[in-house]
Amino acid sequence: MTDQPQENADEEARFWQLIQGRRSIRRYLPRAIDRALLERILTAAIWAPSAHNRQPWRFCVIETQSEKLALSEAMAARWRRDLAGDSADPNFIERRIAISHARITGAAALVVAAVSMEEMDVYPDPVRAEAEWLMAVQSTALACQNLLLAAHHYGLGGCWMCAPLFVPDTVQGILNLPETWHPQALITLGYPAETKEKERLSLEERVLWR
Repeated sequence: MTDQPQENADEEARFWQLIQGRRSIRRYLPRAIDRALLERILTAAIWAPSAHNRQPWRFCVIETQSEKLALSEAMAARWRRDLAGDSADPNFIERRIAISHARITGAAALVVAAVSMEEMDVYPDPVRAEAEWLMAVQSTALACQNLLLAAHHYGLGGCWMCAPLFVPDTVQGILNLPETWHPQALITLGYPAETKEKERLSLEERVLWR
């Protein structure tokens, strides 16, 4: 007869390992990810909840090194120009760009997450229109969290990068994305070449009970 309490304890442990064990991994082994595994991870992403169940997320998966390089270089050019306009130290600029370039080109695969408003509701006033946009963005963020948890479950590392928010037109153009796709995030994926240990602030520091 199965020991039900032990099964429950094991299931509980697996759940918390999934939630608490995920980390932002930035260095990866030189090992490709099977297309079937990427599809499973993306399937987990699209089962996230979404506003009105409109599923406004869109994903562009980049596997070829030439595309990773082109994207990284295009984003770096914009970032270099913006930071120079802020009068940042040139050495600081190049150091930051080099770190970002290594993360992007060193990943086995990249996933650009975008929002599409094609199926979302349309309102004539700016207040409700902005709320609808935020609902779509939040829905896409939920899908990305599913994606990151699935990647961790299957032994992959991942890192959420918000850089596309600063250069959406550059990302859209270099990847030839549809005009209705609004880039939100760049997620790097690969087999981890590093381990990370992080803690979280206590509930008392972030939660109000009423």
